[in-house]
Amino acid sequence: MNYQTFEPDRDLTAFIKCYWTLESPKEETPEKQTIVPDGCIEMIFHYGDLYKQYFDNGNSIIQPRCFVIGQLTRPLEIEPTGETGIFSVRFQPEGFLPFTTNSIKEMENTAVSLEKLFGKDGQEIEQQILNANSTTERIKLIEIFLLDRLTDLETVDRIVKSTVETIITANGQLPVDELSKLTQVDRRQLLRKFSSAIGLSPKQLSRTIRLQAALKMLLNDQFSNLSNLAYENEYYDQAHFIKEFKEFTGSTPKEFYGTHLKMSSLFYGTD
Repeated sequence: MNYQTFEPDRDLTAFIKCYWTLESPKEETPEKQTIVPDGCIEMIFHYGDLYKQYFDNGNSIIQPRCFVIGQLTRPLEIEPTGETGIFSVRFQPEGFLPFTTNSIKEMENTAVSLEKLFGKDGQEIEQQILNANSTTERIKLIEIFLLDRLTDLETVDRIVKSTVETIITANGQLPVDELSKLTQVDRRQLLRKFSSAIGLSPKQLSRTIRLQAALKMLLNDQFSNLSNLAYENEYYDQAHFIKEFKEFTGSTPKEFYGTHLKMSSLFYGTD
């Protein structure tokens, strides 16, 4: 399995966290993989075989070849159907807003086709990316596509941007009331701004970022026990941590630890 990340052009760093690729041969017994919410919207291109997506009721669908997946508020379970070849754009939490006129909030937990988002241009970039011969070429094509749409640099509210930076710096550990005081913006107004720009409330994003920080510690073995992990990430207690962990990953920390964790870390920005 080959997973790589790539830096965006400096004109796009305010909007794009990274590009990533994943390539893997067909597995004899494919494993389900859990994608954990990370506060980022992703634009996915499958130039390999498609993935199957599972739902809580046991049903499944084959994912589209190319799509944008909105903010996740719950774990997403997927499984390869053959040989994996993925190119993805991982946006900053507020970074997709300038590129769409669609409601960010309505995209929550949903894969939206590029045609629906961008019309004929969406179909064209799909074909260009799928027919490209290298990651370098794919990055060049997607950057031209995105820069052409970046007409209004003021789309993202500076208050939203600075609050997101504060949440990330604090590893999601600041209460919303404190964020409201720091930004000098009324709590309700902050909620509206976040819902419009990110599709999550400040509290939802904070919970997501805090869980990501805990996952990073898990991945790097930076804890002695679960109580210590909960304490380090400012959960009320171990029970609260396990409850939050299960809500975001579908598993307890002990169940998630191991191969499952390694697999999932490829997909959600703990890097």
